Amino acid sequence: MNVKMDDMPAFEPGWVWLVGAGPGDPGLMTLLGLHALQSADVIVYDALVNAQILDMAGAGATREYAGKRGGKPSPVQRDISLRLVELAKSGKRVLRLKGGDPFVFGRGGEEALTLVDHNVPFRVVPGISAGIGGLAYAGIPVTHRDTNHAVTFLTGHDANGVVPDAVDWASIAKGSPVIVMYMALKHISQISERLIAGGRKPNEPVAVVSEASLPGQRVLVTTLEHAARDIDRNGIKPPAMFVVGEVVRLRDALDWLGAGEGRVPLKDPLGLRRRQDVV
Repeated sequence: MNVKMDDMPAFEPGWVWLVGAGPGDPGLMTLLGLHALQSADVIVYDALVNAQILDMAGAGATREYAGKRGGKPSPVQRDISLRLVELAKSGKRVLRLKGGDPFVFGRGGEEALTLVDHNVPFRVVPGISAGIGGLAYAGIPVTHRDTNHAVTFLTGHDANGVVPDAVDWASIAKGSPVIVMYMALKHISQISERLIAGGRKPNEPVAVVSEASLPGQRVLVTTLEHAARDIDRNGIKPPAMFVVGEVVRLRDALDWLGAGEGRVPLKDPLGLRRRQDVV
């Protein structure tokens, strides 16, 4: 079946669409997200939105930057939310474009609640979160039946920019076999210490994926106790995802980007066959 943009829901004047742009690769945009890009009058976009994605916008669309980056001057969230209201009330088709998924550590819920308060109609278009899609581009699945039946997604800092005290680090350390963290690099030393204090093994494998799904993607595999040191030594900078757990070992077999460049995959990264032989 051929998909036609004319078959997509109409993007009406006075509406706001909250759209996830995915982890970076333009090919990971959804069709509905592309339709919104090509239909919008105004695009209010975040810092993590790839410029190539913005280039897919309609010729007449106005672009407004509303990006937030840690440690740098950034728009106030309330001002961004009220700007969406202002634009919609003026009769514009307003696209709020966010990296990843708007409802996964993207403040999409806060913005949507402001729209509700001001009687502005809106639509949510989910995107591929970097915590899933970005790790997949690194050859790391967030779940695998031989390693984990649960996964925890969390943010590495709270609204004040510090390690969130609301997170029960000890319980997560004990109860979650795989932990995926957003915006954690700045505090990775403290986070690692809390996880180890909660019972995680110091030599547990971790991976850091920066610029996930983009041509400049870098993947650092290390251990929990050496993560902060190795991140610093290798000059890894945000944006980056941080994942803790045995699934990291699967990268040796599932690094499909590396395989395309000639890297030979490891046949048994978890050592399951060797264990079976022993049994």
